[in-house]
Amino acid sequence: MDLQKDKKRLFDYLKTQIGNKQVIEAMLRVPRELFIPEDLASHAYDDRPISIGYGQTISQPYIVALMTQALDISRDDKVLEVGTGRGYQTAILAELADTVVSVERIPQLVTKAEKTLKKLGYSNIYIHLSTGKLGWIDDSPYHAIIVTAAAPHVPEELVKQLAIGGRMIIPVGTRWEQELILLKKGEKQNILNNLGFCRFVPLIGEDAWND
Repeated sequence: MDLQKDKKRLFDYLKTQIGNKQVIEAMLRVPRELFIPEDLASHAYDDRPISIGYGQTISQPYIVALMTQALDISRDDKVLEVGTGRGYQTAILAELADTVVSVERIPQLVTKAEKTLKKLGYSNIYIHLSTGKLGWIDDSPYHAIIVTAAAPHVPEELVKQLAIGGRMIIPVGTRWEQELILLKKGEKQNILNNLGFCRFVPLIGEDAWND
């Protein structure tokens, strides 16, 4: 197992696809192998999603990079992540933003994410166990929201938690196939852009899918 060799190969590819240098540098600083089950560590830098248990996955690195780039995060931004998983995307956001608020519905994943992120020394991440409502309204509004599970439509509850001028990236479609939607919130009208095909696990909660 030569993770450094695999990591170099992956990032050589990502640099040809992703134009935001800050996103690439942030991802380089986050050891993906610490966020997946140990028995799958040899696949840490494959450009594909990997199962993390409980019916959930850690996203494909290219998709992580694409979604993060689309949010155009600034150093003083407060970001909401819906779907912590084991915390890989959370760590990348924390490298770029001032504050990251992350919500996860599976208690075991909350515990795993908190343990790994604490080990890596992050102090600007706040993880909450989901109450069933989407997002985390107590800390809103957010400059950016990233949703790492698929919704049947853009949830109005999350749009409400976004600041004017803020950006949200979310997979929208069926339980099996979706389009990656970037929403920019305006004072009177929101702007939506389609970034292409994707496939995520379903988003469970109010204004999304039933369990």
